[in-house]
Amino acid sequence: MSQTVQKAVLLAAGRGTRMRELTNELPKPMIEVRGKPILEHILEGLRAAGVTRFLIVVGYRAEVVRNHFGDGARFGVQVEYVNQTVQDGTGRVVDLGRAFTGEDPFILSYGDILVAPENYHRLATMDDAEALISVKKNEDVSKGGAVFVNERFELTDLREKPQPGEPTSPWYNAGVYTFRPSIYAFTAKLQKSPRGEYELTDAIRDLAMSGQKVQALELAGAWADVRDPEVLAQLNATAS
Repeated sequence: MSQTVQKAVLLAAGRGTRMRELTNELPKPMIEVRGKPILEHILEGLRAAGVTRFLIVVGYRAEVVRNHFGDGARFGVQVEYVNQTVQDGTGRVVDLGRAFTGEDPFILSYGDILVAPENYHRLATMDDAEALISVKKNEDVSKGGAVFVNERFELTDLREKPQPGEPTSPWYNAGVYTFRPSIYAFTAKLQKSPRGEYELTDAIRDLAMSGQKVQALELAGAWADVRDPEVLAQLNATAS
C-alpha cells in the first residue's frame, strides 16, 4: 500500500563558496532565481505535492533563512529549524532530522537543487521501497554521484565522483531523496570518506547492499544544481 509523505528536510546550512561574493551576505539556498530564493521554489513545489511540515537545516547566515520563512504560516506550512554547527558532510546532516521525522517517511532535498515541480508528487508517494533516489541521465557524473541500477531500476551501487577508468553509469544522482527512518541505522555507522567527510551516498549504498529496496526515479523536465554563478545566470536568463 502506498504512503503519502508529508514531511521534508531541506539542507540550507552551507555558504556556497563557488558563488563567490554572491554569498557574502546570504547562504546559497537564499540566492534568487527568477525573483525568489531557490529554497522557496523547493518549499512551494513540495507544498503542492502535499508536504506540510518542513525542517530546514541552517548554519551560515541562518537568520536570513529564519527571517524569510518564519514558522511557515505565510506559506501555508509548518517550518522548524535545526542548526548544523559542524560541517562534516552530508551523512551526519541527516541525523539532525531524526527527532523531526520520527517514524514517518520524509523527503530530503539539498537547498540548491531545482527540479520541475511535478517530480515532487512522485517523490511524495512511497510504495514498498525503503528509499527513493532521484536521477537524471547524461549529466557529468564526475561532478557528483553515478547511480547503478538493475532491470527494475533499483539501485545496485552508488559511486561518488568516479574517476576516469573507474566503473561509471549514465545515471546521475540528482540530489533529492525520499527515506524511511531505516536510513538512520546506516548514517549512524558511517566512516569518514577519503574526502574526510561523512557521505550520505555511502549510507544509501549500504542500505541497498543490505538487501533493502532503493528505487531510482528518473526526474522529468528541467533540473538544475545551482552550483556556480554561471548556472545561476543561465537560469535567470531563461523565462520561468
